[in-house]
Amino acid sequence: MGVNTYCLRALRWTDAQLLDYCASLKLDAVFLQDSQDPKAMDPAHWAEVREHAGRLGLHLETGGGGILPRKAELFDQSVATLRRNIERAKAMGSPFVRAVIASDRASLPPGPVEQHMETVVKLLRAVRSQVMDTGLKIIIEVHKDLLAWELRQVVETAGKEFVGVYMDTGNPVFVLEHPMTTLETLAPHICSLHLRDSVLYEHPRGVAVQWVPLGEGVVDFKAIMDRAAALCPNVYVYIKPITGRPPQVIPYLEPGFWKMYPEMRAGDLARFLALAKTGRPYEGHVVIEDLPGKLQEPFLAAVQYQQREHLERSVEYGKKVLGLGQRWRG
Repeated sequence: MGVNTYCLRALRWTDAQLLDYCASLKLDAVFLQDSQDPKAMDPAHWAEVREHAGRLGLHLETGGGGILPRKAELFDQSVATLRRNIERAKAMGSPFVRAVIASDRASLPPGPVEQHMETVVKLLRAVRSQVMDTGLKIIIEVHKDLLAWELRQVVETAGKEFVGVYMDTGNPVFVLEHPMTTLETLAPHICSLHLRDSVLYEHPRGVAVQWVPLGEGVVDFKAIMDRAAALCPNVYVYIKPITGRPPQVIPYLEPGFWKMYPEMRAGDLARFLALAKTGRPYEGHVVIEDLPGKLQEPFLAAVQYQQREHLERSVEYGKKVLGLGQRWRG
C-alpha cells in the first residue's frame, strides 16, 4: 500500500519531504503525482529521487498530466511532452508513466468523442518505440472524460503491450458509472489502483457528488478490493482522498445533458443510479478549499491540516479495515 502525493498538494512539500513522510507512515509505496518540487523537471533531481526512494525502501510510481491536444497543431507538442515524461519516469525508477486524457467530459475539444479517442491512440503510437525500449508502460488514468468501455477500447487499439490503466475509484461517478463497473471493465489492463471515496445522492437536477475520506462515502471498498484481488492482483494500491471540494451536481435530468453521452449503456447507468439511491449529503466537518493555487494564510493552514488529517485517516482505514500494506505490520 502507498499514498498518492496529490492529496498533500497544499503542504507544498519537496519530493524528498513527501518520500520521508510516506516512510514515516510505514508505507510500501508512493505515487508521486503533480510534483511541486522546484527541481521537478531537472534530470539530476530525478536520479536523486530514485536513490532516496531506494534508501527508504519505497516502490515509486509517477508520470505526467494531460495528453490530448486541444488543437491539431498542438499534436507534436503533446508528443514531446509525453516523451519527456517517459524519460523522467524511467530515470526515477517508475515502471509506469501516468497520463490523463482530459480533465472532464465537458472539457473535451469540439468534435465527437470517437475523434478524440482516435487522436489519443495516434499520440500513444507515436511514442510506442520509446516506451517499449525503456520497458515501461503508459497508464491512462480513469478520469472524468471517458466511460470505462471507451477507455478499454483506446488501450486495446493503441496496444496493450505498452498501454495500461491507472484505476481511480473517485472519478467514475462523474461519468455516471459505478466504480465496480469501471473496475470490472478495465481489470485486464489495470496496472495501478488508487482508492478515493465519494458521497453520492439524488438531486432535483440529477445527482450530486462529493469526495470524502476513505470509508465515509457510498463505495463498498471491501467489495472493490475482493474483486480487484480476483481480477487484477499484484498491483500496488494507493490511498488518494481528495477532499475540500464542494458537492458537484451532475444534471443528467436536464435537456441537452445526454449529448455528451450518445452511447451510454442502460445497464451501466441503472447500476450507477441504484448506488446514488443509497447515499445522502456528507455530514462531516470539512473546509471547502476550491481555491487551487490561491490559498492564503490563515485559510491555507486549515486546508493543510485537513489534507494531512484526511489522508492519515484514510491510510488507517486502508490498514485496519481493508487489510492493505505490509511494512506497517512489521
